[in-house]
Amino acid sequence: MPVTVEIEDITQPAQFGDLAAAIAALWNSLRALPMGSFQYEAYREFFGDGAVERVEEFLQRDGRLMLTFAMAGRSHYVRVEVLR
Repeated sequence: MPVTVEIEDITQPAQFGDLAAAIAALWNSLRALPMGSFQYEAYREFFGDGAVERVEEFLQRDGRLMLTFAMAGRSHYVRVEVLR
């Protein structure tokens, strides 16, 4: 299933052929950001072990997953979306 991931104002939308590759790339980008430890741990928990199954549930139900985090006094969204 083709998937697009993006971190608003930080990464351009990127397309991947499978969900595992998309999540790995997204987590690689997220963990390099200077976010607070609470947000980092929450995203690590969400995109760490079992992430493919967790995200796949959202995608099957809603077609996309939108999360947000704060950095430098501003909110940014994290988007994972199935290409149709």
